[in-house]
Amino acid sequence: MDTAPAPLKPSLSKKPSPSFRLRNGSLNALRLRRVFDLFDRNGDGEITLDEMAAALDTLGLGADRASLEATVGAYIPAGAAGLGFEDFEGLHRALGDALFGPITEEEPGKEGEGEDEDMKEAFRVFDENGDGFISASELQAVLKKLGLAEARNLAAVQEMICNVDRDRDGQVDFGEFKCMMQGITVWGA
Repeated sequence: MDTAPAPLKPSLSKKPSPSFRLRNGSLNALRLRRVFDLFDRNGDGEITLDEMAAALDTLGLGADRASLEATVGAYIPAGAAGLGFEDFEGLHRALGDALFGPITEEEPGKEGEGEDEDMKEAFRVFDENGDGFISASELQAVLKKLGLAEARNLAAVQEMICNVDRDRDGQVDFGEFKCMMQGITVWGA
C-alpha cells in the first residue's frame, strides 16, 4: 500500500536562522515586542502555554506539549498564568545564547555593518521571490502568515506600500524599506 510521507516540520534542532536575534538592539526589541503581541492572542499581557503552542502550530513549528512546558515553564513566574513580556525577553535571550552564544560587543569601526546585514535579512523575509522589491502581494502573504487582520484587505496592504514607496513604482525597494525601518521609534528600548 502506498502511503504519503508525513509532512516535515521545521525544528530549532536543525540549523537555526541567524535572524533569531538581530544585532541591532532597538530592531530586536521592536521585533520581539511584535512577536509577543502576536502570541498573546487575548491581549492580556501574558503568553500562556496554550497560546505559545497555538502560535508555534500556526507557524508550522508544532511543539510537543511536554517539551514546551519544560522549556517555557521555567520562565513563567510562580502564580502567573503565562509569560509577561520581560519573561518572554528572558526566554528569547536564553535560547539565543544557547543556539548562537552570548552577544558580544561590536569592534570599534565595525558599527553599522551588522545592522545593515540585519536590515537586508529582514527585507528578504518580505521579498519572497527575491527580485529586490516588496510587492503588495508579498507583503500580504507575510501578514497572512503572521495572522494579522490587515492581510485580509489587499487595498489596505497596497496603502501600506504607498506610504513607504517614495518613487511611486508600486513596490518597496531596499532603500525605501531601510528608510522606513530607521524611522521606527522603539519606546523603552
